[in-house]
Amino acid sequence: MEVRDAYLADLQGILEIYNEVVTNSTAVWTDGSDDLANRRRWFESRQGRGFSVLVAVEDGNIVGYSSFGEFRAWSGYRHTVEHSIYVRADRRRTGVGRALLSALVERARAYGAHAMIGGIEAGNGGSLALHQRLGFREVARMPEVGCKFGRWLDLVLMQLLLDSCQSPRRQFPKLGAGLAVWWKKSPAIERALFPEWRRRLAGVFSDHSVHCC
Repeated sequence: MEVRDAYLADLQGILEIYNEVVTNSTAVWTDGSDDLANRRRWFESRQGRGFSVLVAVEDGNIVGYSSFGEFRAWSGYRHTVEHSIYVRADRRRTGVGRALLSALVERARAYGAHAMIGGIEAGNGGSLALHQRLGFREVARMPEVGCKFGRWLDLVLMQLLLDSCQSPRRQFPKLGAGLAVWWKKSPAIERALFPEWRRRLAGVFSDHSVHCC
């Protein structure tokens, strides 16, 4: 089995796994299946912001995928990411999830994240145990905050600190090349910024990071 970056050609396999999880489990708290166009928008959005999307490949077939994205939208949460892992039904509990999560943790470190959060349905003992084995610890348990299949669902938040920084760095984590291109093509945005922010941001996208207070 190989764990690698996902390509556009992998989206059909990703979609099939996602829709099976939506239909048959409480791992995703939604009732509606997805389509290929929406998966592509999701994938391109992740790539454009520097967020990793990984796939596990076995004999040329996608048997699982993982990704991380922002935890919450406000800038104060910029050093924290939230992740998700989905494994094809016939390959669960065979080490695929562990391989995907292990690789994703290293990608989050390289991205510059300080903390990684996983939101897990409380009845998913396999996922809770996997996260514990890889160093995550339970930090919150919220009863009856979701519903699916006609019953209430409890949410467990598990957290892994990715570095030992005692105070926040004065940088946003790395941003994707797509955002850098967008910035360079948007001079009106730059002109609208106050001089101090203009000074800080000018040229910073050469290394895809944004200095901040």
